[in-house]
Amino acid sequence: MTARIYQPAKTAMQSGKGRTKTWVLEHEPTAAREIDPLMGWTSSSDTRQQVKLHFESKEDAIAYAERNGMPYTVQEPKKRSIIKKSYADNFKYGRIGSWTH
Repeated sequence: MTARIYQPAKTAMQSGKGRTKTWVLEHEPTAAREIDPLMGWTSSSDTRQQVKLHFESKEDAIAYAERNGMPYTVQEPKKRSIIKKSYADNFKYGRIGSWTH
């Protein structure tokens, strides 16, 4: 019944950083998922998997876990390294790589 505290990464589908500022506390699964023989859906008897708590800071999430006696692990976010590029670099004379058209 360990809780995991992390800061969500940005979605791969968008370039924005929406919903990446908060910290999330969620429980690790304690029961395996089962396949329903009739519909083929997966389900679990562990209802704690459905709960995600959002906090403004990592310290708030840790304080909540300690106040409720939950063991927890903290996953620090990986920082992005931003490579500054210009659109004009695609057309410069000394460009590495060949044109395909």
